[in-house]
Amino acid sequence: MLLGMALLMQAAAAHESGASMAILGTVENVRIVQEDVVLEARMDTGATSSSLNALNKERFEKDGEDWIRFEIIDPDDEDKRVTLERPIERIVSIRRHSGDSQERPVVRMEFCIGDQLLTADTSLIDRTALTYQALIGRSHMAGHILVDSGAEHLRAPDCAADAQ
Repeated sequence: MLLGMALLMQAAAAHESGASMAILGTVENVRIVQEDVVLEARMDTGATSSSLNALNKERFEKDGEDWIRFEIIDPDDEDKRVTLERPIERIVSIRRHSGDSQERPVVRMEFCIGDQLLTADTSLIDRTALTYQALIGRSHMAGHILVDSGAEHLRAPDCAADAQ
């Protein structure tokens, strides 16, 4: 209930400031801008941050900074992988429902969600056992996206004008 009130307050604030918020479903296609890869993602208002499926994670140093190289499953061919590289922003400890803690690297990811071009911290975790490779949390959606809990696939990613 508190989450619903918070979302309504954000919507009201966005309305007062003249900003328009996109209404999207609980499942949407999102585009990873840098690699131009489209994934099906769960839009999760109950999650603070976003997470992305990350396989074969390998940390390395580049220009004096900690980076990570990882793979995602190619959405066009489950037998292929797409390699991504990002600087590591930080390492977080996530407490799971089982009570166990898990350390995850966090990177900045730019996603095109509907017509919204949004950048936020994203934790990297093996999500292959889950239905969706990406989970989009409030950190990406706040102030930009409202979720219609009874709908899916309302808007394809279309940020072409903003990405240039």
